[in-house]
Amino acid sequence: MTTNSVTGPPSILDHDLNQYFSELLKFESTPEMETSEVYRRIKPDIDRIMNAVVSEPAASATGQFVEAKSTSWPPTNAGGSDIRALAWNLERGTKFDGILDALQNDPRLKDRDVLMLPELDHGMARSGNRFVAKELAERLGLNYAFAPVYIPLQKGSGVESEISGENTASIHGLAMMSPHPMKNVYAVDLPNGKDKMWGKEKRIGWLRALVADIEHPAGEFRAVTVHLDVHCSRAHRRRQMQIIHDQLETLPKLPTIIGGDWNTTTFNAQTATRAILGYWRRVMMGIKNVAKNHFPHPDRYFEQRLFDELESRGYEYKPFNELGVGTLHYHIESIEKNTNLRDWVPEWCFKFIFWAARRVGGSVSVRLDWFAGRDIALAQNTKPQTIADLVDGNGEPLSDHDAITVDFTLTC
Repeated sequence: MTTNSVTGPPSILDHDLNQYFSELLKFESTPEMETSEVYRRIKPDIDRIMNAVVSEPAASATGQFVEAKSTSWPPTNAGGSDIRALAWNLERGTKFDGILDALQNDPRLKDRDVLMLPELDHGMARSGNRFVAKELAERLGLNYAFAPVYIPLQKGSGVESEISGENTASIHGLAMMSPHPMKNVYAVDLPNGKDKMWGKEKRIGWLRALVADIEHPAGEFRAVTVHLDVHCSRAHRRRQMQIIHDQLETLPKLPTIIGGDWNTTTFNAQTATRAILGYWRRVMMGIKNVAKNHFPHPDRYFEQRLFDELESRGYEYKPFNELGVGTLHYHIESIEKNTNLRDWVPEWCFKFIFWAARRVGGSVSVRLDWFAGRDIALAQNTKPQTIADLVDGNGEPLSDHDAITVDFTLTC
């Protein structure tokens, strides 16, 4: 994996690869695909997209660029200003209007100094073929950066595959936004935990962490949007975090906040078999015990080595998170999640999954989303929050993840 990011405008992602998707879908593995003549022909375009980071200054809803907020924000004494961070996996950005309304008007979410946003689409039918990051930033008047992570060859998994229409740009990625100037923007490539060409949802690419230095009036700090792999082992997630830290340590030292979806599921989900074996292990540990003491507290045992890795590099996480509160909630009534699970879990497993869920009231919550920081401190008289009631006008959740927020100050 490399960190050879090339930063540019949205046009850096333009391509005509869709014409080759039907041919690429015939391959059952990445090595098989990469030895093909069609892949060799389109590899320059794939490499260009996977090395790209889109970065643009703030723009108004009309598309006219405007000056980003700097020393005028906030209006109080800049030297003592708190820095307000938000991390929220937006589940592709499919509920765009509701997400925009929440970010504009919810007092818990609006006016944040940095937004760390995993899972945003660019030109995917499931999210209305929007460039979600760009459109959100324009409507909010924020600087933004967007890093592609996958070129999906299909419309998605589960119910996403049934969405009407076709993909246009067919790119999925993660983003960062801020009202303050962002500089030194680049991405850190992370190795896949499983072959993304194996299975029902075929994709080209790999996860990346998005890094930017933000010039806040209280001082410059570094922010990192992170989305770790879900279909992998716990050791692999730890390895991905190690790679991020190794790269950050090559940079000039700055106070740093890392935030996003770390997929601390407690499971090894590299294959369905491993996930099923892990499920029975948790049954043997006691369903109520695991639901209460492990799913909301993955740092206690199953994912402990990942958090040990953080602390060994000088990062703290406990002050910056609402510990013990889940950010993703599985309900047995959720037809959509059950449909998506069927893409990689055999049908016969579901009666056991439902049985276990009913033992704890039909609902299980897991903490997947986190902040960690170095050379920062929790702002006085504040607490980190997990915001769980974000819904649209029909009462439908805006995302399958809850948002998390924290206010902090710089300590060096």
